[in-house]
Amino acid sequence: MALTAPPEMQALLLDLQALDTHLQQLAHREKTLPEHETLTAITAESESVRATLVDARGDLDDSRTELGRVESDVDLVEKRIARDTERLQSSSSVKDIQGLEHEVASLRTRLNDLEEIQLAVMERVEVLELTVEAAESQHRDHAARLSAAQEAYHAALAALREERAGVLAQRETLSASIPDDLLALYEKQRERYGVGASHLRARVSSASGVELTGSDLETVRAAAPDEVVMCPDSNAILVRTGESGL
Repeated sequence: MALTAPPEMQALLLDLQALDTHLQQLAHREKTLPEHETLTAITAESESVRATLVDARGDLDDSRTELGRVESDVDLVEKRIARDTERLQSSSSVKDIQGLEHEVASLRTRLNDLEEIQLAVMERVEVLELTVEAAESQHRDHAARLSAAQEAYHAALAALREERAGVLAQRETLSASIPDDLLALYEKQRERYGVGASHLRARVSSASGVELTGSDLETVRAAAPDEVVMCPDSNAILVRTGESGL
């Protein structure tokens, strides 16, 4: 036995389908939010920005450690020069004096070499300090961009979900006014085929976009106003109104 329902009840299915279509659109929008794409792109930069900063700090620490070693060597050589110079001034042995003078000369050569190394390392430290400052600035900027992107995404998401909650409330109210058997058929067809109700307008089914002709059109014309008929192309409930062109 064919399912029947008053035409005005069948017409409510179009409103229900509109709400369900809206919900589908909201779900799609949630998956394709531009704010989410922006957040994903900025997040993808995080590891690179962090690695740049870690590497810069590591290079600076290594160079500072090297500078400390060179400065220690310079200090040690300077002390040895001072000690040997003092011994030279107090020594009366020609042999000792010659040995000390040779050692002092070697130490001064060594000191010159160390001072050149020290200067080069100091210059490298200065450059690396600037590099670290730039990396820290980049890291701060990235953190600010990431925070702003997160806020924008969560705000957009909250707005969508608030809209969705409103549509669901409308759907619940509307569903309560539709006969259970008609609603059950609508839900079954929507779950199976993606669309539960189709408006027949000017002989064209809105769900399929196909014009009814021939035997399909005659079947629909012959159906009683309260008989629930199905769209032959989309398998949705075909809702007839004054616009159907029958």
